[in-house]
Parts: sequence; structure tokens; C-alpha cells
Amino acid sequence: MSLQLLQGGKQTKVAALCLAVAMLGCACSGESARSSGVVAAVGAENEYANVISQVGGRYVKVTAILSNPNTDPHSFEASPSVAGDISSAQLVVQNGVGYDTFMNSIEAASPNPERKVIDVQKTLGLPDSTLNPHLWYDPGTMPAVAEAISRDLSALDPAHASYFRANLARFDRSLDPWLRAMASFKADHPDTPVATTEPVADYMLEAAGAHVETPWALQADIMNGVDPAPQDITAEGGLFTGHKVKVFLYNEQVTDSITQSFLELAKESGIPVVGVYETMPVPGYDYQTWMLAEVRALDKAVADKVSTERL
Repeated sequence: MSLQLLQGGKQTKVAALCLAVAMLGCACSGESARSSGVVAAVGAENEYANVISQVGGRYVKVTAILSNPNTDPHSFEASPSVAGDISSAQLVVQNGVGYDTFMNSIEAASPNPERKVIDVQKTLGLPDSTLNPHLWYDPGTMPAVAEAISRDLSALDPAHASYFRANLARFDRSLDPWLRAMASFKADHPDTPVATTEPVADYMLEAAGAHVETPWALQADIMNGVDPAPQDITAEGGLFTGHKVKVFLYNEQVTDSITQSFLELAKESGIPVVGVYETMPVPGYDYQTWMLAEVRALDKAVADKVSTERL
């Protein structure tokens, strides 16, 4: 028997055994971290775990729960080991907005008044009605999250507070190339029309001055595992056959017959495709280089498309 929870609008199974393990306090990794003088931390998504690692450095032991870029995060099933990692963590960072509600269930099953939980939705002051849960693509998100991480680590380990603050400042500076790349794209390709399968990178696209032409209803339906309305499928196809967009951003982690048909139609219509991910591809990236790589891929695709149209 399993507990059905809603994650990003799709059904996620959290095994009842996970909750039982959490309630029993399976705290092996957390006890090991504490005994070695470091903070046991968990990032529900590996992009958040990566930022914890960058801010905490040698004074944290970080576990990422969702970390496989080849799987659909919405279909994640928590295991007993995951429940143990979460229940024993001193610091947790989770997305919120219904994306990783399994975290709430495991935390509730293993209450710890000393555990610091950073809910990104709450950190940003976003309502539960927020439509797009992919908050890490918004350039304003990670600076706020990193600041909260530094604050909570300092509370858990006051002796190294200055170290955490220095790492926070370094992290903030490291975002500059990504921010400059978005600004350059916005200046070079203003109001660029783009199509997507779902709203994975929409926040970043908006920050870069692009305009998402895909109907929101279709994006939401694909995100939530619902069959899109025929008129929305037709509208999306028309963006490709009518050459109304410069690029198609395709979620590499969530594919089905409908998204595959869009991919094939875009290629047949000469619309370049840029793959995007919900979880950070590893190895080879940290959060900021991942975001920068996606903007650079977008910029190259649009520049090549514009150049081809001029011939």
C-alpha cells in the first residue's frame, strides 16, 4: 500500500514504508555527519543540493534526492534510504509549490524542532496558486535561497558563520556570467518567439526577453500528465509549420508520443531544438554553469536560425 501525493500536478507514490522508516528515525547518514563535525543537509532537487554544497563547503555533507536527469522528477518514488536521509537531516531545502510534497510527508513523520527547512516557495513569498513550479529557473531564486542557506548554516554552526558568508558572496558573484548572457540575448534578440513542451525554462525565457507562444493550457497539461486539448495541439503544431517561432525548447526528462510528435514536426519545419532539464545534468555542471549553458544554447540556436533566414 502506498500514499498518493500530488507533485507538480502529477501523481507521485511515496511508499508507506518510507514514512515508517522516517518515524523510526533511520538517521545513519545524519549521525555520521554530526559525529564528523559537519552539517547533514538534503536538497530535494540536486540543483538546490549543489547550492548548499557551494555555500557550506567542507562543513556540510549534502544529499540530493532528485538527481537523475534521465528520469521524470514528477514520477519519483521515495525509498527507505531517502526517508532516512531526510529524517536525519539538520538542514533541508525543498522547492514547494506542490513539486516535492513527499518531503513534507517524511518531515512530518520524523519531527525535529531543530531541523532547518528552507521551502523555496515560502522564501520567495509565492502563493500556493503559483502556476509554474520550476522556481530555480528564475534568476532571482537562487540568490535568495543561498542567503537563506548561509543564514541557517550559521545558526547550526556559528563557529563557521564567516566562512559561510564568504562562500555566499562568492556564489552571488559567480551568477554574473549567466545574468550577462540573458541580458545580451535580450538585447540581441528582443521579443524572440519560442515554443516549449512545458514551462520548465519559462522563468528564464521571460528574464531573457523571449516570448513563449505555446498555449499555457498545453504546457500545463503536459506538465501535469493530462492529454492536451486538440485545439492546443493544433496551435502548437502551427507554430512550427507556420514558422512562427525561432526555437523549440524541449524537456528532455518528460517525453511521450505527443511531445515526440512536436519534436519531429519542429525538426521537419526547420525549427532548431534546445533541450532543457528539470534536474541539473551531472557530472560536469554546477547550478550556475548549467544555467549559463542553457542560455548559450538558446542564443546559438536563435542566432543560427536568424542567419539562415537571411540567406
